[in-house]
Formats: sequence, C-alpha cells, structure tokens
Amino acid sequence: QLQLVESGGGLVQPGGSLRLSCLASGYGFDYYAVGWFRQAPGKEREVIVCISPTSSMTNYADSVKGRFTISRDNAKNTVYLQMNSLEPEDTADYYCAAAELFERCVSGRMRNWGKGTLVTVSS
Repeated sequence: QLQLVESGGGLVQPGGSLRLSCLASGYGFDYYAVGWFRQAPGKEREVIVCISPTSSMTNYADSVKGRFTISRDNAKNTVYLQMNSLEPEDTADYYCAAAELFERCVSGRMRNWGKGTLVTVSS
C-alpha cells in the first residue's frame, strides 16, 4: 500500500501558476496509476486528470484541459500537477490518489489517497 503526501498548495492570484507534488512511499509506485482530484465546498469531488504507470495515458477534465499538466517521475516516486492560468473556480482541496488500473482513476475508485493540499485562487 502506498502512502501519498501532497504539497505545493497555497494562495495564488488569478492567472497565476502553481505546481503540486505528490510524493509516494511504499512499494510498487511504478505499477500504479495516479490521479489528481479536487473538491470545492458544496461540490462533488472532481477527477482532474489521471496518468498511467508509464505516462502512456492521461485524461484531463474539460475544466482544466489546456491549463493543467500532469507528469510523473517514477525514479522519485513523485507525480506533479502543473497548474497555469488559474481561476477562482479552481479553488479547492486537491488530492492525489493511486490505483492499480488507469480505469479506476477515471471513475475515482482509487486505492490510496493523500490528505490533500488547499489551493486558493483569489485577488
């Protein structure tokens, strides 16, 4: 079982950028699909994007397509989320999570979850 820790959240002005990191500990990181999710107050959890173990597959929510980029460095057991052109609507708690299958990420049925990091986009 992986343990995941997110970092990189904070306060940013509209139009700004942040890079979130998800550091995994434990065995088998390079066999897991990893996804980024977010949840704003009063809203359902949203799948932002998922990445397959070898980065061969990704999927982006329409709300972030063209603005967010996921990447992973298996040697460092880390997944990143580069967020550009941030908007107030992006304000949410951001979570990373891992699953054995890419399809599980698409549906949000992940095995391991981090505790989240807060991203606030405000002027």
